[in-house]
Amino acid sequence: MNILAIIFMSAGLFFLVVAAIGVVRLPDVFSRSHAVSLTDSLGAFLMLIGVAFHEGLDTNTLKILVVLVLLYILNPVIAHATIRAALRSGLKPWKKENL
Repeated sequence: MNILAIIFMSAGLFFLVVAAIGVVRLPDVFSRSHAVSLTDSLGAFLMLIGVAFHEGLDTNTLKILVVLVLLYILNPVIAHATIRAALRSGLKPWKKENL
């Protein structure tokens, strides 16, 4: 079980690092939000599954599963609210300029 937990946690860490690189490298809030909302969900899912495997069958595992459900309900809502607020405040999506 520990080996399985390490595999899931490592995969989750990989996706969370990719999300962090996306936040630093992408040019505007729209593309950053897209990168983070996709990779953050998968990274957090894999990390929490790894923690659940590490804990075993316990009440903590049930709490981890509740957090997973809330994560998958709230993450798209938060991404949508962020993008909508950016649009309402007048931010325009980034466009590549012709040279």
